[in-house]
Amino acid sequence: MPGKARAKKPAGKRNQSFLQSALILTAGVAVVKLIGALFKIPLFDILGAEGIGYFTAAYELYAPLQTLAMAGFPIAISRMVSENIARRRFRDVKQIHRVSVPIFGVLGLICFGGMIGGAFLYARFINSPGVIYTTLALSPTILFVCLLSIYRGYYQGMRNMAPVAVSEIVEAVCKLIIGLTLSSIIMRMGTEEYAANGTIFGTPYATQDQAMSALLPLAAAGAILGITIGAIVGFFFLMLRYKRQGDGITEEELLTSPKPRGGRDTVRLLIRIAVPVALGALITNMAGLIDTSLIQRRISDIMQTQGDVLCSLYPQLLNTENAGRAHTILYGCFASANTIVMLIPAITQVFGISALPTVTAAWTEGVRDKIRRSIESVIRITTMITFPAGLGLSVMAKPIAELLYLQPGNEAEVAVIAEVLSLLGIASIFLATSTPICSMLQAAGRVDLPVKLLSVGVVIKVALNYVVVGIPEINIQGAGLGTLVCYIFIVVGALVCLKRQTKVKLSVVSLFLKPALAAGICALSAYLSHRLLAMALGSSRLITLASLAVAVFFYVAALLSLRILEKEDVLMLPKGQKIAKILEKHRWIG
Repeated sequence: MPGKARAKKPAGKRNQSFLQSALILTAGVAVVKLIGALFKIPLFDILGAEGIGYFTAAYELYAPLQTLAMAGFPIAISRMVSENIARRRFRDVKQIHRVSVPIFGVLGLICFGGMIGGAFLYARFINSPGVIYTTLALSPTILFVCLLSIYRGYYQGMRNMAPVAVSEIVEAVCKLIIGLTLSSIIMRMGTEEYAANGTIFGTPYATQDQAMSALLPLAAAGAILGITIGAIVGFFFLMLRYKRQGDGITEEELLTSPKPRGGRDTVRLLIRIAVPVALGALITNMAGLIDTSLIQRRISDIMQTQGDVLCSLYPQLLNTENAGRAHTILYGCFASANTIVMLIPAITQVFGISALPTVTAAWTEGVRDKIRRSIESVIRITTMITFPAGLGLSVMAKPIAELLYLQPGNEAEVAVIAEVLSLLGIASIFLATSTPICSMLQAAGRVDLPVKLLSVGVVIKVALNYVVVGIPEINIQGAGLGTLVCYIFIVVGALVCLKRQTKVKLSVVSLFLKPALAAGICALSAYLSHRLLAMALGSSRLITLASLAVAVFFYVAALLSLRILEKEDVLMLPKGQKIAKILEKHRWIG
């Protein structure tokens, strides 16, 4: 466990602006997601849809327990650290770090044990015994992610995002190298053994289909071990960095700081902020777990009662031999589409992390104009990302799915992924937009409101998906409908609550309508350029990349022509003063 940190010298820049913080984390996320793509795309080739189903199902049990253990506390730490820095109570900042260590350690151990105990019940409930292996392989991760979150929440509150970004990259590199290596070794050893002896690690199987059904969960567990080792390495990186370089608080700042509140008072305040946030995240992840279980259950029920309908819809994917695993295969297709979609919330989650200390500081200072400018900047930057990305995914679903996943022999799986992605792309706009808005509500002192909105939204999501997925003609294609309706409700409700709480009047035109218009131009240019290029040269990965490049060009042109960016947004960039002068000269900023 970490010891007392040094306070002799600054360790990185403190008090970065919202956009500077967001850029650092976005750069980190971009690298992590690139590494993730280099992990997930070959992994899909190694495991196929069924193996990805085992891989993803383990996460659905892990996510609620992870949330219960640590989701609220990093946000609480970040908010409390930011608030105390704004008040120059630096000894309280140190106190927050000290009391968080035992809390996170105990919760991590409890949830680690809970995940091991729940693995067998969960596998039986979703009728997928192979999930036991992937769940057990993932279970140690929760302990080390809890310990990681101590440091990540602390640095985020200080608006020093570089250590957070580097630790995430370290995790991702370990996942890529170790996970893919282990998975491919297990698959190669298993297939070679079956070809030679008709056994998988000593157990005989009558058919190749049965052998693969036994081998895929083990290979998926090998991939997950890479994730577990990545979390361990990431924790030790941040712990050693904190011990050696400190946190940027100087001796002089500590000496002039008021006496800190008592340890028990700090713990009570930490829990009071963390519990509502954790409940909101727990509700979301429990909904994901319920959703996963119900989706697979509903498809399994369809196969038992109207299996001929499902097989006729996917003749190249489902047959009599794999009918018993149809729910895992189709869910694997949904999970693969969702992997692409979750790139967008991953970016806007960065905005939420960056917005929390920025808006908290403005709220603590009580300067109304600063609060308004902070909120508007967060929303504007968010919609400038979510609108074009979501619309682009929707209209380019098939080319993007083929770009990322298409290999000889998996055409049927990729076709299903593309159909699911077309609806999930629209849903991702609202899903990704909700996170920064809810973070700003938490920063403004209303940590309870996101929980209430999420609770209602989750009920909508689960009910809709249960009904729609149970219709044989729709099946997995309807799994995104509940997500879409759920997050439309949350975004609208959160905006109304934010306006009432902060008394800030938001401009619908500049924050939503103009970005939506620019995004429409972006999506239309991507679709038309792909159609024209494919007609002239034939469809290919290169054509898809060229179409996306055309879309980016038209989107940037639309942003500048519509003057969506504000001068204050540009000034928060590195060398923002020079950039702003150039843009002002051409009248490209508002």
